Amino acid sequence: MQQRQLLVFLFVPLAITGLSWENDNLAPTIDIETSSLCYHVPYLNEGKGKQIRPNGVNLGGAYIAFKEALAFKESQGRYDVVNTLGYLGKYQFNKHTLRLIGIQGGDVFLEDTMLQEQAFLVYTARNKWVLRRDLRRYEGTQINGIKITESGILAAAHLAGAGNVKKYLRSNGAFEFKDAFGTRLEEYLKNFSGYDTSAVPTDRNLLKS
Repeated sequence: MQQRQLLVFLFVPLAITGLSWENDNLAPTIDIETSSLCYHVPYLNEGKGKQIRPNGVNLGGAYIAFKEALAFKESQGRYDVVNTLGYLGKYQFNKHTLRLIGIQGGDVFLEDTMLQEQAFLVYTARNKWVLRRDLRRYEGTQINGIKITESGILAAAHLAGAGNVKKYLRSNGAFEFKDAFGTRLEEYLKNFSGYDTSAVPTDRNLLKS
């Protein structure tokens, strides 16, 4: 009897520890009511060379999957992250990019999760507008062994800017780009291909629409 009680005593703390470990690795909760409004930009040097999605969550190929996979790559899906170069939030925007789309950066931006999601959608819609001709021309082709897709192009534009994506596509892959952490444009083209980003409007200034 004493032996059995001892086994129970040992088992319970282990079970609790295991539960705590699982919770530490859960992905951020996704608000279904607001997820369709989300999207944005930047770079933390995590998980190079492979597509990263929140642990334990299978979001398929929908737009929300694209958004959350990119966010996890940038910041592990955290709204409060500021990297060593000053990039802000879940999607790692710099202040210049935020001003470009009409949003002020800083502490207010970090504290406003809805604004971060709105910024991502606005910026991605703008990139889709800037790259609209290149999307029609290059989508479905292959460059340097990479199948070119709309979602890959939009992810690469988030990393490198639409202008650098244009240079890459129009040079047939001869133009090379790396961010400050050494992440290559081609990694985003490849790792974020195959998502359905048709829900993203093609809009130069969605914030003021």
